[in-house]
Amino acid sequence: MLDNVLHDRASKKSSPSTFMTESQTRCPWSQGEVYHVYHDTEWGVPVHDERVLFEFLTLEGAQAGLSWITILKKRESYRQAFDQFDPEKMARYGEEKIAELLANPGIVRNQLKIRAAIQNARAYLKLREDYGTLDSFLWQFVDGAPIQNAWSSIKQVPAKTATSDAMSKALLQRGFKFVGSTICYAHMQATGMVNDHLVDCFRYAEVKQLSAKKKNRP
Repeated sequence: MLDNVLHDRASKKSSPSTFMTESQTRCPWSQGEVYHVYHDTEWGVPVHDERVLFEFLTLEGAQAGLSWITILKKRESYRQAFDQFDPEKMARYGEEKIAELLANPGIVRNQLKIRAAIQNARAYLKLREDYGTLDSFLWQFVDGAPIQNAWSSIKQVPAKTATSDAMSKALLQRGFKFVGSTICYAHMQATGMVNDHLVDCFRYAEVKQLSAKKKNRP
């Protein structure tokens, strides 16, 4: 099951130097094995892969009103249902495909969210024509480098910021759906635009180091 939850980028790009021992500390929201693996290998690691960025944008939209663990457990089903989040294929989905998705128990069968994912694929293709890449478009909001926070308590971590407000407004203007400021901030956290691991979390320093290495990527 965990093989399905993890993306192969976890082992290639973001694996911690060692797996956490019981004496080490994680962010308090990471409870249970599925969350542990996601927290320890993906959350907060800078992402510049177009497909992965679009995948997280789609999944964060699907998560609206639900728990993130629900989406993580359905992640592999989403990949299969949405053609590995290939925007060009998703943009061509019609009513027959929508009906198929609405009957798929492996995903969140919410018609508004499903239609939003398809619309977002179309908006993505238009953005790519106008702007170049989703990567450069999203990362411009943090000037191309991860924001390094230093929270000591989960109560300090915001649900949204002025930066996510600006990202949300820009995406909405370009025709994206389910991209409110809270969703955008969750996307920023997941894809490493911001390091919101607590300072006593064993991943805080590791993610900060990864961010420094990727800051001046080619």
